[in-house]
Amino acid sequence: MTDSRDTRFAAIEKALGYSFDGEIKIGGNYTSTVQHGDVIYVSGQVPRVGSTVVVTGRAGAEVSLTQAQTGAKVCAMRALALLRQNLGSLDRIKQVMRVTVYTQSATDFTQQSEVANAASEVLHTVLGAAGIHTRTSVGVAQLPKNATVEVDLIAAVTPA
Repeated sequence: MTDSRDTRFAAIEKALGYSFDGEIKIGGNYTSTVQHGDVIYVSGQVPRVGSTVVVTGRAGAEVSLTQAQTGAKVCAMRALALLRQNLGSLDRIKQVMRVTVYTQSATDFTQQSEVANAASEVLHTVLGAAGIHTRTSVGVAQLPKNATVEVDLIAAVTPA
């Protein structure tokens, strides 16, 4: 991979058809990221673009696997956008260490790991080897704003 992380980020952004520039809004008395030493925690990101949650409903019912995977990609891109805003550059990410992917699921939907694969793919595509991580994928009954997917992550970063 000879192109930059920012170039790869922009390519996925274009493929998804969404922009992740500008403020990424939160909905409460918390912060989107907390850095402690060389570790940064990114709070759960739903597939929101601007003020619209773009993938809503239960995977396996109202939402197809492909749509849920798109939601997971949007969540991962939001997390990367937050990291870029807070760190100044995606180049400061040494390693994504942990990712948790929550999928609002129909009772018989069992492809949570396939949904999570889409988020993992984004992280690996943008960050290369630094995007390979441990992961948990979980099916849940509900998520905020009826989002289909929510993704949080923990990453190691280089000092500023």
